[in-house]
Amino acid sequence: MTDTALNLMNEELAQGPPSDDALAAPQPVPPGREPVQPGERVEMARVDAELLDQLLNISGEASIARARLEQQLGSLDFNLGELARTVTRLKEQLRHLEIETEAQILHKHEEEAGSHRSEFDPLELDRYSSIQQYSRALAETANDVASIQQLLENLAKDTQNLLQQQARTITELQNGLMRTRMVPFQRHVQRLARIVRQAAADTGKRVELTVEGASGELDRQVLERMLPPFEHMLRNAVVHGIEMPEERVRRGKSDTGRIVLELHREGAEVMLRLSDDGGGMNLRAIREKGEALGLIAPDRDVSDEDAMQLILEPGFSTAGSVTQQAGRGVGMDVVATEIKRLGGALHMETTPGAGTVFTVRLPLTLAISHALVVRADEEYYALPLPTVEGVLRLSKAEVTAHLGRDAAVFDYGGTKYRFQHLGTFVGLEPAPLPSADVTIPVVLVRAGEHSTGLVADELIGSREIVVKSVGPQISAIRGISGATILGDGRIVIILDIGSLVRAEWRTRAAAPAVPRERGDRRTFAMVVDDSITVRRVTQRLLERNGMRVVTARDGLDAVALLQDNVPDVILLDIEMPRMDGYEVAAHVRNDPRLKDVPIIMVTSRVGEKHRARAIELGVDDYLGKPYQEAQLLDAIAPLVERRRLAVRQASAGS
Repeated sequence: MTDTALNLMNEELAQGPPSDDALAAPQPVPPGREPVQPGERVEMARVDAELLDQLLNISGEASIARARLEQQLGSLDFNLGELARTVTRLKEQLRHLEIETEAQILHKHEEEAGSHRSEFDPLELDRYSSIQQYSRALAETANDVASIQQLLENLAKDTQNLLQQQARTITELQNGLMRTRMVPFQRHVQRLARIVRQAAADTGKRVELTVEGASGELDRQVLERMLPPFEHMLRNAVVHGIEMPEERVRRGKSDTGRIVLELHREGAEVMLRLSDDGGGMNLRAIREKGEALGLIAPDRDVSDEDAMQLILEPGFSTAGSVTQQAGRGVGMDVVATEIKRLGGALHMETTPGAGTVFTVRLPLTLAISHALVVRADEEYYALPLPTVEGVLRLSKAEVTAHLGRDAAVFDYGGTKYRFQHLGTFVGLEPAPLPSADVTIPVVLVRAGEHSTGLVADELIGSREIVVKSVGPQISAIRGISGATILGDGRIVIILDIGSLVRAEWRTRAAAPAVPRERGDRRTFAMVVDDSITVRRVTQRLLERNGMRVVTARDGLDAVALLQDNVPDVILLDIEMPRMDGYEVAAHVRNDPRLKDVPIIMVTSRVGEKHRARAIELGVDDYLGKPYQEAQLLDAIAPLVERRRLAVRQASAGS
């Protein structure tokens, strides 16, 4: 049994047997459990706390595996849709083939009108040609494929239903295991009140502690790790916040100071609010200490919000001497560090003469957390939801107006935010905004005076994650609080974005970052072919070689995609329904926005006539099917490099 379980056992033994009143009092019934009938004995079991943690981690791994299955099932649904469209196209082609073969038979019958069997229709005598027999066989095969496709669709739907049932089961399992880890905050109220009384007695002050929402429950591990920070904050409130009784009376206050600790739950988070009615933070002393430590320049005008953030620096303390009453020589950095390790957030407010408020947002449990996943360049990053104030979708013009240090601030909810690219904080060059006039997601992060709106390349969405430790080498890097694994197996870094924002604004020069040429340095290829097999094989080949690929099933689909995308190269088939490759090539060459995009014809028509027609339309290269992989890659590379060189020269000339 772990030390934690032994400590809990000792606390229960020290409290003694329950009184008759306690036994008679109705006990709260956890959700999902039947109420206990009077006189019924409730059996209790003692379980190793480490075993519970291990079981909860295993349930988290099951949740990740289910997410991966859901993603693969989504890919299967997409391919089934492609199969359904292929079967429909195959039936249509077979119908045309049957009409053509029957017309040929009737035409032959008319030529043989003088024969003795001319009075009979050849179809009545079953005088079918070989090609018509093959078409009938192909029609039967197409029907068989359609039946298999329908069967696969039904199996996919059944699998989706099973995954949904499994998701509910895993959620119930996780909730049950988490309830075993939850402990009431009331258990530690007396300990905190004793600390406040002791600090008040040592300093000659009168202070009372009020705890609201003490019946709320927290994860045992979260509560154990947050108790020392709570004690530190309460001592600070008594020693540094609450005034002496004579001073309070002179200011028109009661001679007894009041500290309020509020606890309540908001979704998957726990909110703790510690407030006092003292004199507030001594911002002047904080500024002087910051100048003495070299954290701020002597001639720099530091705002109140920025000054408050200084107390979170390691070793920062305004105490004249190390005492046992307040921080024991250790500043608020230990509190902020512990909250960051737990994936939470800390917000501070102070009013001179009226008091200080500390708001702590913590995850309900450490085993499973919720995060916002965003993309910058080719990398994905996770932002813990407690650190995110909100997400907005703004127009490109509005984001441009507020982007950069010298731009106007954005006011939202009474807080002023300055917009910055997410890549600025993670060592990447910021990508330019999309050329089309679309809404852009902005993630709002509060960090005091430096509250920031993060402009990401893409907002992936909120995910339920299992936090993994990253080892001492990576965890020592500022701004990294852990890692997780997404449903597709991608490893994603969890950012401590608050510390990154404060560090970046403190150290970087005021000059705005220069955007690079492209938001994504990979070669962007478009594959246009009516064969799903060719599209998939080509897509996998190009993606294996580090390219970004978009596919189109025919000419009209390609034209629609080209309205929102400008690829680096287009791989184009000739024979396609609705619009053939020649028409697509003509459209591209006549569009001023697309006319410089290289086109490579990849077709089974290798005759000189077809090749000449393609060259006449401005096609850059012509390959026959089947092609060699190296042959295709060797054709793409010089064309893409030539186009990028031309773009750079045009940019330099302008």
